[in-house]
Amino acid sequence: MSKERTLELLRKTRVEVAPETFFLVSLPHQDWLKLIQNPELSPRMTAPFMIFRDQWEVTLLLDEIDFRTIRDAIREAKTAGNYRLLSFDVELDFTVVGFLAAVTKILAEAEIPIIALSAFSRDHLLIKQEDLAKTLKILGNYVGELC
Repeated sequence: MSKERTLELLRKTRVEVAPETFFLVSLPHQDWLKLIQNPELSPRMTAPFMIFRDQWEVTLLLDEIDFRTIRDAIREAKTAGNYRLLSFDVELDFTVVGFLAAVTKILAEAEIPIIALSAFSRDHLLIKQEDLAKTLKILGNYVGELC
C-alpha cells in the first residue's frame, strides 16, 4: 500500500475517544492464576478491557472502575494509569500496510508517547490524559472525524 493510499484511508477514519480512564497492569503468571480464581475480580463485560499473556507477564487493560475492583488483590503488580483509549473506527483487513505506522509517526513527530493496541480489525492507542488535547488537535489534521 502506498503512502498516499494509507493517508487516504486515514482521511476516511473516524477516531473515537472512550469516556473512561484506563490502567495497564503487569502481573506475574502466578498472580494472574490467583486473580482468575475469584469471579468477583473479573472485568465487567460492559467496559472495554484486554488481557494479553506472553512468556514474561500477563498484561491487563482495565478501566478505572475495574482497576479499583482488583487493586487490593494485585498490590505488588506494576501499574500505569491515567490513559485514554483512542479507537480508529475503520476496518483494516490484513493487506493494509503502514496504517498504524503512519499514525504513530505523526504522533512521534509531535513527541506524544503512545501505547499501540491492535484488535482483529481495528487499531487503538492509549494516550496519557495530559496529552489527549494535543493528540486530538494533531490527528484532526489527518482523520475524517474526531468523536
